[in-house]
Amino acid sequence: MLRVHSFESMGTFDGPGLRLVVFLQGCNFRCLYCANPDTIAIGQGGKLIPDEEVVRRAVSEKPFFGKRGGITFSGGEPTVQARELIPVCEALREEGIHICLDTNGSIRNEYVTELLALVDMVLLDCKHILPEQHHVITRCDNQRTLATARYLAEIGKPVRLRHVLLPGYSDDPEHLRALGEYFGAFSNIERLEILPYHTYGKHKYETLGWIYPLEEVAEPTAEEVERAREILSPYFSQIWTQ
Repeated sequence: MLRVHSFESMGTFDGPGLRLVVFLQGCNFRCLYCANPDTIAIGQGGKLIPDEEVVRRAVSEKPFFGKRGGITFSGGEPTVQARELIPVCEALREEGIHICLDTNGSIRNEYVTELLALVDMVLLDCKHILPEQHHVITRCDNQRTLATARYLAEIGKPVRLRHVLLPGYSDDPEHLRALGEYFGAFSNIERLEILPYHTYGKHKYETLGWIYPLEEVAEPTAEEVERAREILSPYFSQIWTQ
């Protein structure tokens, strides 16, 4: 069984085509800008959903997926439940459903290795290319994320690289160029996705009785997002911005 926070039908931002997005409960990061703080707790919260129900939902929506769509496991951090995800993904593959995994890439064990072999595409979130700045944003360093990126390149797994543009934290031109220089040569990265920081999840902190850590940080302007795209464009053949 999977511990599921929520489902979203007809998602358009989490992989190619129209997708059923399954937000799993539990995350090992503590991102300053987390839009789903209610998914962080591991082993509690959400609902325990049988594997068969997840597969049934995906199959029922398959007519809407077309040639490009499918299912995306997001979170939280889905690899927290890698062991439980393996039989679900095996069943989805039998149904011919395209599988995306939206992950921070920081958890590496035998179950994650098996899971990565089963999915069709990875949406890899790199919060920051520098370990010290990555730690400021997430409270974790980025060494395992970078190791996962290298492993995905070795096995030729299609990747969409994601980077949240957070003013004052992850938008420094020098750091963006370092991100491009590191990942630009990865032939398995089909595109870079620049995700502008937003405050959509702020009300959830209030509901939880938590202090929102970025109260004084404004969302990036369209001009700031375009500047980041221009800096990164020499390194990636395709750049998509939300």
